[in-house]
Amino acid sequence: MSGVRLILASASPRRAELLRRLGLEPEVVPAHVDEAYLPGESPETHVERLARLKAETIARDAPGALVVGGDTVVVLDGRIVGKPEDDEAAVSTLLALAGRTHEVFSGVALAGPHGALSAVGRAEVRFRDFGSGEARAYTATGEPRDKAGAYGIQGMGAALVDEIRGDYYSVVGLPIGLLVDLLGRAGWRYAFGSLEPAPPVSDPVP
Repeated sequence: MSGVRLILASASPRRAELLRRLGLEPEVVPAHVDEAYLPGESPETHVERLARLKAETIARDAPGALVVGGDTVVVLDGRIVGKPEDDEAAVSTLLALAGRTHEVFSGVALAGPHGALSAVGRAEVRFRDFGSGEARAYTATGEPRDKAGAYGIQGMGAALVDEIRGDYYSVVGLPIGLLVDLLGRAGWRYAFGSLEPAPPVSDPVP
């Protein structure tokens, strides 16, 4: 990877797995930050702020490294749908989403010698119409327990999905295309399995 140190400021196994699928081997150093919403903060602003905060927090103690931060929320009818507290909460969440369309916002940030850059990916996900039997059977697998919206689209939760519009990887938790763009803006090129130094990509002039 051209000697660059890549750190993932997240404990999410899904984000780590996505980076490994790209042929990258990040160090996993979770950032412990206050994830409470600020007054009047929109979901988009919230996930971008937290992604930057996580990346910047770890980057402060890792000079020269590239640090990736991420945060994801599920939104139904303008309301945040968080991680379920227990299996009953997971079942309730899944039934609320059944047969309906919800939004997913994923913030991604890259911090390092270049400073901090960030962006937000978005997708709309429509679930099939299913009942409590399916919701309980899926919950019994244990997959919903640590996931926003109580499902994992990259796992068995894919069977609940009828349609997705937008960035699939935002639903998984790390918008890959946006991360590649951030790397380019920071002076790195993704070379399909490695990172190579490159002239920074300038932002377009408005």
